[in-house]
Amino acid sequence: MALVTTNVGTADRIARIIVGVALIAFALFGPADITWKWVGWIGVMPLLTAFLKWCPAYTLFGIRTCKAD
Repeated sequence: MALVTTNVGTADRIARIIVGVALIAFALFGPADITWKWVGWIGVMPLLTAFLKWCPAYTLFGIRTCKAD
């Protein structure tokens, strides 16, 4: 029995990976004079939830974007 139920579907995972990579790329390669560059590191969270196939916010609100098991 799994400890965590999958609640992130394939299309959702792809979108999270794209957004996560884009945010991290901004943090690493964006203009050096921007003081908000640290915001790009928020991209780690969408990547983490995409790879785990589980989103704690979805669990909290009862959302599920994947097919039922």
